[in-house]
Amino acid sequence: MSQPQTIPHTAPTPARPAEDLLPAETSMGAVTLLVGDLDLMTRYYRDAVLLTVLRAEGNEVSLGRHGTELLVLRHDPSLPPGSPRGAGLFHTAILFEDQAALATALASVAVRAPGTYVGAGDHDVSEAFYFTDPEGNGVELYADRPRSTWDWTGGHVKMGTGWLDPNRFLAAHLTDAAREVIATAAPVVPTAPAAGLAGAVVGHVHLQVGDTGTARQFYVDALGFEATLEMPGQALFVSAGGYHHHMAMNTWNSAGAGPRLPALGLGTVDIVVPSTQEILALADRLAARGVQSRHDGAVLRVNDPWNNLIEVRAAA
Repeated sequence: MSQPQTIPHTAPTPARPAEDLLPAETSMGAVTLLVGDLDLMTRYYRDAVLLTVLRAEGNEVSLGRHGTELLVLRHDPSLPPGSPRGAGLFHTAILFEDQAALATALASVAVRAPGTYVGAGDHDVSEAFYFTDPEGNGVELYADRPRSTWDWTGGHVKMGTGWLDPNRFLAAHLTDAAREVIATAAPVVPTAPAAGLAGAVVGHVHLQVGDTGTARQFYVDALGFEATLEMPGQALFVSAGGYHHHMAMNTWNSAGAGPRLPALGLGTVDIVVPSTQEILALADRLAARGVQSRHDGAVLRVNDPWNNLIEVRAAA
């Protein structure tokens, strides 16, 4: 597939002091989902999305790739379903190593859970396919284009939504080895990754919020991300270290939403920083802005204005 015709740009030099920002090495950790049917949700992410079960203990199942934890499913059937118009998760975005790895996961979901597919988009910086899991949580499966093709202007990165044909994508990138894995894999994928399944990480997490101005005050001004794209009143994209976005917040379904009540759906968003020094610096920065948080030196916990729990942890 041809690359977008843009003039390569590097990410802009941060305009804010380093002490006001999350470190450039910041990445996203696992997303915790509160689920009503643990077996059903495990089968979806294991058998369709082709994640590996890393841990299954009591009311929790952890899934990922090559030992990297991407999702934690926590069983809590006492909770009611979340409101699609409320604040919470828009989607968890799983970033694959390359287009071939993305094509393998896409083909698997097409075979094993075709009714969960909801669309696709060429976003200039990435190619993405969208799904809704069995309990209504959004899922994005995507692969980045090379950073040298990302177009930065005035501190913002160019991200659009162009046509992306899933069938043409599969025809171009699905390997014969992947076809064999999908055709022959047992209904229960083993705990070890199947041959040919590359690694993956949580690339970004996209939230539904009540308004983007308040989101900016928390995620940019207090937490320390940089805004990379803004659609006033509609959406805000933020990152650390010049990535196109580690998190995003939109009001497309949730304008005016207030704080969340306990419900199924998003449990925790994990953000990973290099060391405990960044945890302590963040705690001071939040306190200086009147934002309450709690930490034990290794993990800082803070609720955003909609009661989404954010955990910032030092890398192991």
